[in-house]
Amino acid sequence: MNSRVTLLLTAIRAALKASVDILKIYNSAFAVEMKEDKSPLTAADKASHTIISKELEASGIPILSEEGQFISYHTRNEWSQFWMVDPLDGTKEFIRRNGEFTINIAFMEQNLPTMGVIHIPVKDVLYASDGASLFRIENASTQNITVNTLQNFHIHPTLQKVNAETVRVLASRSHMSVETSDFVKSLEKQYSGIELVSAGSALKFCLLAEGNADVYPRFAPTMEWDTAAGHALLKSVGRNILLVTSGLEMTYNKPSLVNDWFIAK
Repeated sequence: MNSRVTLLLTAIRAALKASVDILKIYNSAFAVEMKEDKSPLTAADKASHTIISKELEASGIPILSEEGQFISYHTRNEWSQFWMVDPLDGTKEFIRRNGEFTINIAFMEQNLPTMGVIHIPVKDVLYASDGASLFRIENASTQNITVNTLQNFHIHPTLQKVNAETVRVLASRSHMSVETSDFVKSLEKQYSGIELVSAGSALKFCLLAEGNADVYPRFAPTMEWDTAAGHALLKSVGRNILLVTSGLEMTYNKPSLVNDWFIAK
């Protein structure tokens, strides 16, 4: 039986190894392909998937990756545990070379994320959760991260707002949808100030988990691998992702891997 900390360290090592190849490609002239759904794909997405899959396969636990082969719901529905992987979250940010892309790995049990890893290659900052604690590791690729040293990186986020009259919303100023705008307007009736915080990819979940933002409304399509690792980080500090339609916690491994609209808070 794999211990939880061993599984988490496996995911951390996988993310750090993949980051090396991602950065090599990021700092070179790379080509961009278009997938069938018109989303971009680079050699970095492929290389990261290959490296992470190889590392995680040793656990003997199934892997569901954005860049992996299609796995039918009939097969997935039998899984009580599995890895959920986004080898490169924020490919558009990668192509723009703004540094706001991440590697996301979540450990799933009974269709909910119970552990998660998000690595930011350009900053070499890694966030992780074992389900009970949140860890933030700076200069992660140079750190000695082991069973015995992991607790050295435990952080206690500030979830109490400094200014109770201002709410910090993770939203784009330039690409705000009608639904998001309406949500912000509803907050304006409750708070005297609204501060819009912008961040790419799963960085939004890191900011929210650390207490550097208060709410992340998402009224646009996302995939399960976009949110699973961030969801695990949030749950470790008493935050969550709730569906707009029902107010219930988001679940995973659905017949369709597309997420419904949600609010993370």
